[in-house]
Amino acid sequence: MQTGFLSQQFNAVFLAENFTACPANATICDGTSCVLPEDTFNQTLSVVLSTVLTIMLALVMFSMGCNVELKNFLGHLKRPWGIFVGFLCQFGIMPLTAFLLSLAFNVLPIQAVVVMIMGCCPGGTASNVIAYWVDGDMDLSISMTTCSTVFAMGMMPLCLFIYTKMWTDSNAIVLPYDSIGISLVSLIVPVSFGIFVNYRWPTKAKIILKVGSIVGAVLIVLIAVVGGILYKGSWVITPKLWIIGTIFPAAGYTLGFFLARVAGLSWQRCRTVSLETGFQNTQLCSTIVQLSFTPEQLELMFTFPLIYSIFQLLFALILLGGYRLYKRHCMKTNTDVEKTNTDVEKTNKDIEKTPEKEDSKSSAKVNGGFVSDTMK
Repeated sequence: MQTGFLSQQFNAVFLAENFTACPANATICDGTSCVLPEDTFNQTLSVVLSTVLTIMLALVMFSMGCNVELKNFLGHLKRPWGIFVGFLCQFGIMPLTAFLLSLAFNVLPIQAVVVMIMGCCPGGTASNVIAYWVDGDMDLSISMTTCSTVFAMGMMPLCLFIYTKMWTDSNAIVLPYDSIGISLVSLIVPVSFGIFVNYRWPTKAKIILKVGSIVGAVLIVLIAVVGGILYKGSWVITPKLWIIGTIFPAAGYTLGFFLARVAGLSWQRCRTVSLETGFQNTQLCSTIVQLSFTPEQLELMFTFPLIYSIFQLLFALILLGGYRLYKRHCMKTNTDVEKTNTDVEKTNKDIEKTPEKEDSKSSAKVNGGFVSDTMK
C-alpha cells in the first residue's frame, strides 16, 4: 500500500511539473510563457516565404512604378515641399508620438526602446499600394518612401540618441545599415524599371499597374499571415504594448493628414502623406530588435513590431473602405448635380435662342423682308 501511494504521488508531481514546465527546447521560459526557437519546418518555411515575398514585392514595386510620371517625380525632387512635410511627419511626429506614448503608459525601459525604434523607422512599401487604392499622389508616395529610407541612415541614430537616453545607452542599439541598404535597392531598382516602362509603353504600363495593385493587396495580407505563423510562440506580452500598438498607427495617420493639410497640400497629397506617416517598415524594426537584445529581453517586447504591423494594416483598410464609400456615393452625387446643372443651362440657352429665331422669321414675313437660310 505504501509503495502504491508513493508511486501515485510521484506520478502526480511528474504530471504537474510537465504541465507547467516549458518544453525542453525553449529558449525563454517564464512559467507557462515560452518563446520557442524556430524548428526545421519554420526555418524552411521562413526561407521559402521570404524568397516568394521578396519576388512579389519587387513585382509590386515595379507595377507601382508604372504609375509614376518621370516629369512629376523629378518635379517633387526639384520642389520638395511635399517631401519636406513628409520628412517632418516621419522623423518628427512619429518619434515624438512614440516617446509620449511610452511615458503615458509607463512601460518598462526595454519596452519603451522598442516603441521608439518603431517610431524612428522609415516608411514601409505597403503604403505605396494603399496610396494607389485611395487615389493618392503616387509620384509623391514613392518619392517619400525612397527619401525616408535614405534619410533613415542618419535620422534613426539621431532620433534614438535624443529620445532613448533616459532608458538605455543608444550605442547598445544595433542599426542594420545593410538591411536599410537592401530595402533601398529593392525599392529603387523595380520602381525605376516601372517608370521606364511607363515612359516608353504607357498603354502596357496601365495593364501592369492593375495586375500589380491586386498582387500588392494580396501581398499585404500574406505578410501579416506569415508573421503570425512564424512567431506563433511569442504572443504573450503586456497589454500595454497591445494598446500602444493600436493607438500608435492611428495617431500617425491622423497627425500626418492634419500636418499636411495645415501645410496647404491638396486633399490627394494629404491622403498620401497620412499613409506614408502611419505605415512603418516593421521588418526593419524586427531586425534591429533581434540584433540588439538578449533572448531574456526579447520576451518582453519581441512581438510589438508584428502587433503594430497588424493594426497599421487594419486602420489602412478602414480608411480605404471609407474613402471608397465616399467616392461611390458623395462624389457620384456631386458629379450628377454638376451634370444636371449643365443640362439645365444648355436647355435654357436653347429656349432663349428659339424665340429669337421665330421672331426674326415672323418679322421678315410681315415686313416683306428677306429670310436667310439660317433663319429657315
